[in-house]
Amino acid sequence: MSAPVIVVPLGGIGEIAEGARIGELIAAAATGGGEEIGDRDVVVVSQKAVSKAEGRVRDLAAVAPSPRARELAAALDKDPRLVELILGETRRVVRAERGVLIVETASGLVCANAGIDASNVPDAGRVALLPADPDASARRIRSELRAATGTAPGVVVADSFGRPWRVGQVDVAIGSAGILALDDWRGRRDRGGRELAATAIAIADEVAAAADLVRDKASGTPAALVRGLGRHVTAEDGPGAAALLRAEADDLFR
Repeated sequence: MSAPVIVVPLGGIGEIAEGARIGELIAAAATGGGEEIGDRDVVVVSQKAVSKAEGRVRDLAAVAPSPRARELAAALDKDPRLVELILGETRRVVRAERGVLIVETASGLVCANAGIDASNVPDAGRVALLPADPDASARRIRSELRAATGTAPGVVVADSFGRPWRVGQVDVAIGSAGILALDDWRGRRDRGGRELAATAIAIADEVAAAADLVRDKASGTPAALVRGLGRHVTAEDGPGAAALLRAEADDLFR
């Protein structure tokens, strides 16, 4: 029988300033809340907190839209300055219709607006971009946690994504370190002895979604501690959430 999974919100971190060491802030928040971070735990941190610390916040007033951005903005009824920022983060546009701009980012994520939005960003007219390399962000946070606590928990950087075929958003892992992001069951047997041909469990995504249940979007709680998943925590940082990206050759929608 699997061990129970416990998710603990880590509050008291406050507004994140550029240059902040997220790992140190999380360690202090855990200690202040009477929690101890262990090597078999997983720390989930919001993308927005990471982006703020990495200086990935932009002022729309300072953006000069290109002709291409103005053209897309007019067709989609969007702010051309926002579209210019989106294009700057984009490897290619996947869909642009019915007011929706779906792109593939430079890091390989396929999402709306390159993940750029204004929620939980102080001051009007400012937006946050995704971390340039979310897996590198997760590795850095893990290193900071190791230095601050002497332990190396798994780390997941989470962001809210929409999903094809379903309504609503779910937090997924856009970056990770020290956690088995994808548990591939293909070739194993089910309870009836039948060989599994397609089952691959997105562990990092499930951890991100579980953490979101205790991190209300308006609560100012940018991190959570997940316990009970030690079997998925690895000593090595591993390939990160990049392991969850579907190859274009296998994608029916690109």
